[in-house]
Amino acid sequence: MSSASSRRSVFDSVRTLVVKVGTNVLSRSDDQLDPARISSLAEQLHRLVQTGRKVVLVSSGAIGAGMTLLGLKKRPTDLSHLQAAAATGQAHLIHLYDVHLRPHGYHAAQLLLTANDFKTRARYLNVRNTLLTLAEYPAIPIINENDTVSTEEIKLGDNDRLAAMVANLLPADLLIVLSVVDGLMTGDPSDPASHRVPLVERVDASLLSLATASKSSRGTGGMRSKLEAVRTATAVGTNVVIADGRQDRILDRLMEGEDLGTLFLAEQEALPAWKRWIAYTMPPKGRLIVDAGASRAVREHGRSLLAIGVTAVEGVFDKGEVVALIGPDGQEFARGLSNYDVTTARSIAGQRSEEIGRVFGGIPYEEVIHRDNLVVTN
Repeated sequence: MSSASSRRSVFDSVRTLVVKVGTNVLSRSDDQLDPARISSLAEQLHRLVQTGRKVVLVSSGAIGAGMTLLGLKKRPTDLSHLQAAAATGQAHLIHLYDVHLRPHGYHAAQLLLTANDFKTRARYLNVRNTLLTLAEYPAIPIINENDTVSTEEIKLGDNDRLAAMVANLLPADLLIVLSVVDGLMTGDPSDPASHRVPLVERVDASLLSLATASKSSRGTGGMRSKLEAVRTATAVGTNVVIADGRQDRILDRLMEGEDLGTLFLAEQEALPAWKRWIAYTMPPKGRLIVDAGASRAVREHGRSLLAIGVTAVEGVFDKGEVVALIGPDGQEFARGLSNYDVTTARSIAGQRSEEIGRVFGGIPYEEVIHRDNLVVTN
């Protein structure tokens, strides 16, 4: 399929989309937030909503705004000063959005999230219900990581990852990542010989070699983090675009099918919400190493994982937590919810069901992971 026909097919079918905008897109050369850029973004979001689409914005910029307001010359490296900048800047950021959305008849609806809001199923559903309910009102949900309370244990990492997780949660048909580069490049963007890749039909490990892990001067993400987010989103049925958010009317022009940025096509039909949460929301707490027979049974035949196929158990996890399945080649190929904690899983690994029953005087679950709670990821 050509790039032009792919774009037309993708954008014409969008009903729900997430827009992520980076700190550098929202900032002027003096590091202060750019009201004109925010005004333009608000106007374009208004036009998207007018078409009947559901729109959610994931916005960076709080720490950068706070640094300016507090007179900080460079980004703090310690947690307390980062949180102070976030607390100061977030109020200013959401105020600017509200000011520029009001002329179009909308309120800015602020949601500040941490990893725990995705890890805990009940909180995950509460966030989803809030977003869906806001769509009934003249309000634009604006999401940012809650940097004022985030610690290493509950930190999402960057807003590229957050945007992908929000897209999976809704679910969204399209994620648009607005950066300061015009999509994925074949080399260093500063190299004149480097050119834009207009269409990526499949995201694989080789694609990551085109990106560096370097971070932006004001934000936390680089192209590598964006491609990791792309891989998360496309794996569960969400198309993704990375484009230069500084271009005039960028959202309008993308939705009109103009050849801008890089379009990454979704790899498969959208997974059910439950399986999206299992596979792509939180990192696994442990690893189950399985033999070739168990790997084939799960991958090719959609079967549950039985204890006899487990050769080793790694990590620390409780019953009901997400674990990764690792094949004989050492590669992860699935994730699921374990029916047993790590101690019990180790004690029954490699045993037949009848053997487990004799040891425990009965068997709570025949499966270590039931197929309804199991998702093949590779």
